[in-house]
Amino acid sequence: MTMQLRVYVPPHPLVKHWLGVARDINTPSALFRSAMTELGRWLTYEAIRDWLPIIETTVQTPLAECPATFVNPQVPVVVIPILRAGLGLLEGAQTVLPLASIYHLGIVRNEETLEPSCYLNKLPPQLAPNARVLICDPMLATGGTIMQAMTELTERGVDVASIRIISVVAAPPALQKLSVSYPDLVVYTATIDEVVNDVGYIIPGLGDAGDRTFGT
Repeated sequence: MTMQLRVYVPPHPLVKHWLGVARDINTPSALFRSAMTELGRWLTYEAIRDWLPIIETTVQTPLAECPATFVNPQVPVVVIPILRAGLGLLEGAQTVLPLASIYHLGIVRNEETLEPSCYLNKLPPQLAPNARVLICDPMLATGGTIMQAMTELTERGVDVASIRIISVVAAPPALQKLSVSYPDLVVYTATIDEVVNDVGYIIPGLGDAGDRTFGT
């Protein structure tokens, strides 16, 4: 069976609203951070649908016994923000997955060559084979950063089918690279923009998500 990368753009009105706030050049840094938090929250909510393993059991209500469904606590959940812009999505993701382990991965892109390099790696040597891993990377542009993150994870034994990515804006170059190397991957993004310019920025995009988040 041939697999193909699945990319979802949730039609949720709050996702659309906060994307509009984030795109606007007149949005101040404090409000931009709020927009990123909300996008992290709602994209995570959509991404974990039918993804977290559940267990069926029964509970006793004040009146009677009834069936109940819970998230399986035996399956570890991991959230990985790609520094530094990914920190903007992290707070929202944590409100949905408060018990998740957080591992930071810092990747910077050379402004001339656009090649990524890793400057911080807090991933453990191995992750549980059954772990569910959510990557927070606001901008999937040329694809270099997310491809390096995927390499770090697969080298640690993570099943690609157990990984989901949330982003604010995705572009064809990154999605094409992911599709070729990881066809059974799933991506949730607020929008897909068609153009990446010569310096690696998505057009119309929303600018530098890290700078706008932290006011730098």
